[in-house]
Amino acid sequence: MNKAPFGYAVVNLGCKVNRVEADLFERLLAERGGIPVPESAADLIIVNTCTVTGEAEKKTRKAVRHALSAAETAEVVVTGCATQIDASTYEAMGDRVTVVPKAGMALYLEEGAFLPQLPERSAEGAESKDPAPLLPTDGRTRIGIKVQDGCDNACTYCIVHVARGRAVSRPADEVVAEAMALAEEGVREVVLTGINLGSYDDDGTDLVELCRRLLAATADIHGPNEPPCRFRIGSIEPNDVSDEFVFLLAEAEGRLCRHLHLPLQSGSSKILREMARPYDAEDYRHLVDFLRAQVPSIALTTDIIVGFPGETDENFEDTCELARRCGFSKIHVFPYSKREGTPAAEREDQVEAEVKAARAARLRALSDELAQADRASRAGTVELALVESTERATTESYLEVAAPAGTTIGALCSVEL
Repeated sequence: MNKAPFGYAVVNLGCKVNRVEADLFERLLAERGGIPVPESAADLIIVNTCTVTGEAEKKTRKAVRHALSAAETAEVVVTGCATQIDASTYEAMGDRVTVVPKAGMALYLEEGAFLPQLPERSAEGAESKDPAPLLPTDGRTRIGIKVQDGCDNACTYCIVHVARGRAVSRPADEVVAEAMALAEEGVREVVLTGINLGSYDDDGTDLVELCRRLLAATADIHGPNEPPCRFRIGSIEPNDVSDEFVFLLAEAEGRLCRHLHLPLQSGSSKILREMARPYDAEDYRHLVDFLRAQVPSIALTTDIIVGFPGETDENFEDTCELARRCGFSKIHVFPYSKREGTPAAEREDQVEAEVKAARAARLRALSDELAQADRASRAGTVELALVESTERATTESYLEVAAPAGTTIGALCSVEL
């Protein structure tokens, strides 16, 4: 049976989990006869939204308005976290907008519920039995697998636990099967993603056991003289890093990348308490010391919020001091942005915008300084790097380097730093 082709565009905002979900949307659209096109040529535009901060929500509304103006006849489907919090805002944006809850998006696409709204097109030459592409259409070589969703924490600046709901884990057998399929397709780096990845628990199988299963299942899926695929942890909360996880990181010989994105958020124990983070500055410092003792070559990146309500100059200096102590290779700096519906947004001791901007600039400069120091400490060492284009490769420690001449895009190759 033939089916009519149509052009689609997926606009993705926000975190790595959203990126993996958007990849699924593209696969399901391809199964229904869809062809990826620019927004201006699309019959269907999907906006996968983010609502983590007030600024993210502004970008989401802007993206929907842009979709409506980019293609004057396109149907616009809005889904994701922002619609979980305030669907009516997006429903009111126009007759061409359809809001689909995040939990129902896959079924909506599988059933082709959007098809009757699209313009009539010839089905000639489009075969319904063509398999959907397993790999993204944009040429990415590092592929994510979503293994967990939701969060049981309630940080006072964050709305994600409301938008995503309680923590749930994907069956380990499904995760392993997907990883094996990707490895068989030639993928050499798989990123494990989740909203609170460290809370993974499939009927007693925790993240450590899941990683062990993934490493074992994919160990022999590679060509002659090729290294097996490796796995990277997308982000993990400090309180979820167990001793067993650190030991696995040390013994996996790089197949579990010796790089962790370990959100700090603040180096002040006072601010961490007010954020309702489940650790203090001393806990974080001890964890970093343990990681560096067990895995000397580890690279650590982090997130830090500056200008959280009530943050004093002294609190900020504590953050800078701890960042130096930890030796991060990169700091993602976020000036605090009020998110309606969170306790922090209701506080009266908001930090002035000028102060937040100045602190953010200082911390970004410190991030650059620490990145240079980390890179210098690795000079002369050899790491496996994933070739992402003819010009660029990414090392195990998440450094960007020049791709060695003559290497194949998607391959893992040795580079000297």
